Amino acid sequence: MTNLKVHSAAPADPEGDLASLRGDCARMAPHWAPPEKIVSPPVSPSRIHGVTVPARSARLLEDMPDYGN
Repeated sequence: MTNLKVHSAAPADPEGDLASLRGDCARMAPHWAPPEKIVSPPVSPSRIHGVTVPARSARLLEDMPDYGN
């Protein structure tokens, strides 16, 4: 599915078909480029307010070696 060649400026079928849809997508692909990676600085724990974790979830994470122990 890497056929990015476009042979016509407009689809011949006004209802559209798979070939015209692929052509439209190929023409629009440059406009859908992802933005540059935005890196946010870490937030200080003192600025985090109002976050609550249920005790059951906290115990579950404490028992996981990757997170708690």
